[in-house]
Amino acid sequence: MSTKTNIKRLVVLGAGESGVGTAILAKKEGFNVFVSDKGAIANQYKEVLINSEIEWEEQQHTASKIMNADVVMKSPGIPETVAIVKELKQQDIPVVSEIEFAAGYTNAQIIGITGSNGKTTTTMLTHHVLREGGLDVNMAGNIGDSFALQVAEKDAPVYVLELSSFQLDGVRSFAPHIAVLTNITPDHLDRYEYKFEKYIASKFRIAMNQTPNDYFIYDADDAVITEYLTQHPIRSRLLPFSLKKKVENGAYLKEDNIIITIDNNEIIMSADNLALKGNHNVKNAMAASTVSHLLKIRKATIRESLENFHGVEHRLESVLKINNVQYINDSKATNVNATFYALDAMKTATVWIVGGVDKGNDYTELYPLVNEKVKAIICLGVDNSKIVNAFGNCIDTILETQSMKEAVGMAYKIAERNENVLLSPACASFDLFKNYEERGRQFKEAVREL
Repeated sequence: MSTKTNIKRLVVLGAGESGVGTAILAKKEGFNVFVSDKGAIANQYKEVLINSEIEWEEQQHTASKIMNADVVMKSPGIPETVAIVKELKQQDIPVVSEIEFAAGYTNAQIIGITGSNGKTTTTMLTHHVLREGGLDVNMAGNIGDSFALQVAEKDAPVYVLELSSFQLDGVRSFAPHIAVLTNITPDHLDRYEYKFEKYIASKFRIAMNQTPNDYFIYDADDAVITEYLTQHPIRSRLLPFSLKKKVENGAYLKEDNIIITIDNNEIIMSADNLALKGNHNVKNAMAASTVSHLLKIRKATIRESLENFHGVEHRLESVLKINNVQYINDSKATNVNATFYALDAMKTATVWIVGGVDKGNDYTELYPLVNEKVKAIICLGVDNSKIVNAFGNCIDTILETQSMKEAVGMAYKIAERNENVLLSPACASFDLFKNYEERGRQFKEAVREL
């Protein structure tokens, strides 16, 4: 006799933020839920699973408990190439992401934001403007409490979701009403067989199910995006933003004014008054204000909100000035393009702390900036050979260490008055740190102890 009842079985692979959130939502929606993690489950998540009476296992994947699933939610950190995932796909058992699963249980209007860089700032900025404008809006995705948990426990009429390519890889029918694509530069290529075109296609999954009633906001100065759009037209309505050219519908820069136009309805505001500095932040502001304009937030509210928003931790965050040397934490720069923005924003000579787990980085685009702005490089990683080889000919002083405290101590000795010490690693953090947040916190602690 078959043991399968009419109750659908959901198996969650990976018991982190998105996995546990999905388990709670699925249980609330009447699924028979099982959570399986190949590693150890953090105590905070274990407690939630026990209190919610959800069955779980750690340090293993028991095939007999997984292969009888009706649907599997795979955490974004687990690659498609893992044996159990391949087996599920061979058996035609649907494997979805948390975003896909949770979207099925809310009627909220969804703003989805992705991109290689700027997505966290744009997500937080958009959420800030909408909230200041009086909307009941939640923020989730790659940031804060999981989308699934919020749908289960405190659903809202509007969500701003920060979406990574890994989260988008697991969507089938998910369609945000407004999609934002900040930019595309090579990143995470180790997960995409080192094929840039696979990573590009992954980012564009955000628009895959959109209709002509939906909106797609994107950087018109990004050649990768504009070229992909000409070859793979999407159905939603296009609203580009640009620093270089005038656009009819969307946002552009004219004489230091941001001009946003949607159906002849125009907003003009000064780029000089933005709280966040740098050209990349002008673009983030354009994206956020285009979303806000679409959702009918008052012009004055949009302006005021952009002028009083003070940024994201670990993203070009000023830590302290010591002996007239500015220490800047940009630990969130986990790829070359993010570091490009950071170096570009430096106005004086800079001691640059870089390194970690290389994701197939090409450092050549940094050469002009390094030649112009960097006085010394401190490599902070287990294997620094690629960085040393890349910059050995343009910088006289290249030091290596595996300790954040030592890296900051070295920088303190090298940096002189009116110069900067910049942590902008251009790499993932997993060789020496748990994540980029821990790396940034250690940097700030080491600076404060100087």
